[in-house]
Amino acid sequence: MFAPSELSPRTRDIAARAIHRAWEWVSAVGMVGPDDPHGRRFARMGTHSGIAFPPGALMGERWIAIGNETLVGPHVSLAVGMPGEEMETDEPIIVIGDRCNVGRGSSIVARCHVVIEDDVTIAPNVYITDHNHAYEDVSIPISQQWPTEAPVRVGAGSWLAAGATVLPGADIGRNVTVAAGAVVRGTIPDYAVVAGVPGRVVRRFQPGEGWV
Repeated sequence: MFAPSELSPRTRDIAARAIHRAWEWVSAVGMVGPDDPHGRRFARMGTHSGIAFPPGALMGERWIAIGNETLVGPHVSLAVGMPGEEMETDEPIIVIGDRCNVGRGSSIVARCHVVIEDDVTIAPNVYITDHNHAYEDVSIPISQQWPTEAPVRVGAGSWLAAGATVLPGADIGRNVTVAAGAVVRGTIPDYAVVAGVPGRVVRRFQPGEGWV
């Protein structure tokens, strides 16, 4: 094995160029598009949409619908149900709208229903789920209790900043900004800024007054 320091500058330059070009080729060819065999596993993948290479965990694609011109970044996990589970519906459970961006390393995990409306921007490492561990029965380990579920909606035009978490039952309105690291559940009105743990509205647009 050669260490990079043992290579001549010219040899290292040639090798680096070759590796970078090969990785660019692999990334381009490995992207999942609507006309690819993997893309056709989805309930829908719209035109000019794709999942960047390398993908994260992809599970239950037949219950995932992706709109047009939507880019899902690398290392993003999209999962419906448990491994091998047959969901009790033929309708999509994860629905991502048109012109959305899902940032690197994010996860959307669903059993009930998660809707990401059009023109939503999701930054890296955002976690969205419609179910969670139950803990009510103290005689049973939490890992063995059936999860609780509640549908999730992220309204059109919203932005979820890096590291945000969206919990079961969250209903986020239009053009909402969720600050980095915020944890959101419950109903968030249109045109608001949410920050903190737990997330709360810290700014809101009021007609005639502006942002207050």
